[in-house]
Amino acid sequence: MQIGTLTTFFMWCTIIDVSLLVVSTFVFIVAPGFIYRVQSMFFPIPRETFTVIYYSFLGLFKILIIVFNVVPYVALCIIR
Repeated sequence: MQIGTLTTFFMWCTIIDVSLLVVSTFVFIVAPGFIYRVQSMFFPIPRETFTVIYYSFLGLFKILIIVFNVVPYVALCIIR
């Protein structure tokens, strides 16, 4: 596989994943009660626990995006 193809692949992966992170964060800021009500139908947990879990999810997702998308993309851009 060519470096240009890999660079393009990681660029689009980064764009898509960061977009999902921004949308998830925006929805949680705008409608946290709605998200909690929907999720509490499936998983009956206290509101405080849900907030901690959601913030943990957003933080982990951000770290995974950086490690698996941004860093390879930057590395490929450097060697290109």
